[in-house]
Amino acid sequence: MIYPRIVFMGTPEFAVASLDALVQAGFPVVGVVTAPDKPAGRGMKLTESAVKKYALEKGLPTLQPEKLKSPVFLAELAELKADLQIVVAFRMLPELVWSMPPMGTVNLHGSLLPQYRGAAPIHWAVINGEKETGVTTFQLRHEIDTGNILLQESFPIGADETTGEVHDRMKTIGAALLVRTVKGLASGTLGGKEQDSVATDAATLKHAPKLFTETCEIHWENTADSIHNLVRGLSPFPGAFTKLDGKTLKIFRSSKEKATPASQPGIPFSDGRSFLKFSCADGYIQVLDLQLEGKKRMPVGDFLRGYKLGEPGGEGL
Repeated sequence: MIYPRIVFMGTPEFAVASLDALVQAGFPVVGVVTAPDKPAGRGMKLTESAVKKYALEKGLPTLQPEKLKSPVFLAELAELKADLQIVVAFRMLPELVWSMPPMGTVNLHGSLLPQYRGAAPIHWAVINGEKETGVTTFQLRHEIDTGNILLQESFPIGADETTGEVHDRMKTIGAALLVRTVKGLASGTLGGKEQDSVATDAATLKHAPKLFTETCEIHWENTADSIHNLVRGLSPFPGAFTKLDGKTLKIFRSSKEKATPASQPGIPFSDGRSFLKFSCADGYIQVLDLQLEGKKRMPVGDFLRGYKLGEPGGEGL
């Protein structure tokens, strides 16, 4: 079987798993497109993307365009003579880029399309309390995340699993699905199907828009289930938050305690040693892992050993 010449486009660690799987499968990756180096850290030192670091280690030609419509970049991309482009965790492509290779461009998306189209599919699946998610390979076209589906694979989400944990499993599952997709396209045995054919009702479609600060604020008048899902859905980044002593408190892990709350929602309770919990609509949220503004992230026990709390419901809480 003759495999297509591939140009891979991606930036973060999530994309590295897919690029490595393609390389290990023996596919001819003739070029890599990733984000420009960016200043980071206290010294604002220029930092390479995870995908660039991998590409350099493997000796893969790498392009880092500032603008995807730049004539210089388009000429360099055309010179790679790709048969197929693959996109994993990269930015939106203009049509003159995604339509360039004869086999088009394939994207790996972190949901079971058409569900959770958008920028944050893993986060929203966990926030919404889904018990299952998956990955989809599909062919790019004009509208975001609407192209023909090639392959999909589903897997369960644990009741206490965080977005970070789902992400780490998904990148491996997605990489394997991508290899299967390229093999199917190369052999001519794989064709795309319209997303409309698998969407039962547009009203039931859930979306995955970009996360904003207001998305991350905990509203204690909500149920314990919804707050717990918000906490794990935003962990480890950007983190669900509330206020404690006037400072921002991010909560990364929690547990639910169903009970009749002894106070109005949002009141914190603690023994000052082993537990910190907040009242909500139908019980309490136990804080297990947290970070107070200006401090490091730590387990609740470590936090309480170094932080003086007042009486439950009293001033200073």
